[in-house]
Amino acid sequence: MEYVVETHKLTKRYRGGGGCFEVDLKVPRGSVFGLLGPNGAGKSTLVKSLVGLVKPSSGSGTILGRPLGSIEIRRDIGYLPETFRYQPWMTGEELLFFHAKLRKVPPEVAEERIPELLKLMKLSGQGKQKIKTYSKGMQQRIGMACALISDPQLVFLDEPTSALDPVGRRETRELILRLKEQGKTIFLNSHFLGEVEMVCDQVAVMNVGRLLALGPLNELRGLQVVVDLRVKGLSEQVLTALRNLALKVARDGDRVSLVLAEAGMIPRVAKVIAASGGELYEMIPRTKDLEELFMDVIQNRGIKKGPA
Repeated sequence: MEYVVETHKLTKRYRGGGGCFEVDLKVPRGSVFGLLGPNGAGKSTLVKSLVGLVKPSSGSGTILGRPLGSIEIRRDIGYLPETFRYQPWMTGEELLFFHAKLRKVPPEVAEERIPELLKLMKLSGQGKQKIKTYSKGMQQRIGMACALISDPQLVFLDEPTSALDPVGRRETRELILRLKEQGKTIFLNSHFLGEVEMVCDQVAVMNVGRLLALGPLNELRGLQVVVDLRVKGLSEQVLTALRNLALKVARDGDRVSLVLAEAGMIPRVAKVIAASGGELYEMIPRTKDLEELFMDVIQNRGIKKGPA
């Protein structure tokens, strides 16, 4: 498998504390990679270290096969920061031409690409308006157009839908999937768990500057299994037996939710309930959704699994 981002013990320490620490990361080419974590987890510091905006304190890494900070790779990556400010006196078209020059895009290529990007971002007919007249959502979309102006292989999007309404978020998800179809790699930093679940192939979870979980989303969700039960005669004896079997037990009346280490333990649940005097009326196994996985990782320091 080819990786477009690789890091080894990448660390950025700030004097006042915080940052990211000893991050080992691999992002497969052509994937949508999701970076999750609460505020202050170190996500933006990691992204800034990868795109060359801050210099790591220690560790190493490569982007598209070249060392972090290499000027040569900048034309091949796009970046939409979480916090951005664009020149208010410029029009949308002027801003895109400006970014095209910064990225050394030939003028004749920019002439063709800018109308395409404005259309893609639902800004057709608004390219001649000044940035100061744009809503926050429009500024977010023109920012994405700036990130894509050089037709990069790798695109970093830091909270790309934070200012968008539900329609805008859906359009952004569709755009991300279209970029993936074109063979591009998307590195998505987002706190919208549902958004990440819908578009990402691989997920990393950070907290307090450290990587706590990493791997294909389906594999991470499948490492533990949730079983929802309805049991009559749910005595303390039955609950004790289930607690000895499961990683976590939650009860609500005659309904019980178990977290099991693996799917192979499910048949034992039915046997344990019957042997303890309970009557099993319903058993529904399911994999964890991303929210459950996220909370387990953050609260319990979770699991760390490398990519296949």
